Amino acid sequence: MSHRRDQKERLRREREQREAEAQAAQQRKRLFGVAGAVAMVVAAIAIVVVLSGGGGEDTAKSAGNNFPEGASIPEQKVFDLDQAATAAGCELKSNGGTSREHLQDPSQKVNYPQNPPTSGKHFAVPAEDGLYNGAPPPDTALVHSLEHGRIIVWAKPSLPVEAREQLRALYEQDKYQLIFVRRANMPYAVAATAWSHDPTPDGTGRLMGCPKWDDGVIDALRAFRDEHRSNGPEDIP
Repeated sequence: MSHRRDQKERLRREREQREAEAQAAQQRKRLFGVAGAVAMVVAAIAIVVVLSGGGGEDTAKSAGNNFPEGASIPEQKVFDLDQAATAAGCELKSNGGTSREHLQDPSQKVNYPQNPPTSGKHFAVPAEDGLYNGAPPPDTALVHSLEHGRIIVWAKPSLPVEAREQLRALYEQDKYQLIFVRRANMPYAVAATAWSHDPTPDGTGRLMGCPKWDDGVIDALRAFRDEHRSNGPEDIP
């Protein structure tokens, strides 16, 4: 009898130990699940902040004064892209698309052969359309927007206020699938880029670079916009 009682007691203790271990494992699983959910939320917030042009006081579409209000622009006179670019002293360049690979890290740097970039590997989430009065999104997010048929206008912050006001007026006149950002480290005063879908699969990068501001730049930007908008390798409305 004593032997059977001892055996039953041992089995009871072993069962209680297994139950306690299972309960502890379930608790750890719940904690890890909560931590994982929190990490995903934090990561999502970080991506939104990056793609909207950074955080703090220099946010993308509110703070900053890259493109101030206050100007009007005349009606378009030159509609042909080649003629408009020549009249404004701008140069047109085309280059074969290099890659459509997606990157998972929005902060990963890519050495694009063109400045500003026209095609290439890019972050998996595109930058939002709009006029960025503060810090611009990373190049990798902007290039993804090009793949979706967007036109990006890049302006040096050192441009005269009057020129930046006219660029703002141009954006306000027709905002569809447009992105306006500042770019200090480029060889142009103003530039526009696009990514055309032909030839498949990687398409063609398009660049119009204007070394200096000229009254004809606005018409050149209009003509570039109308020639290449909504024509990306992956056209997304």
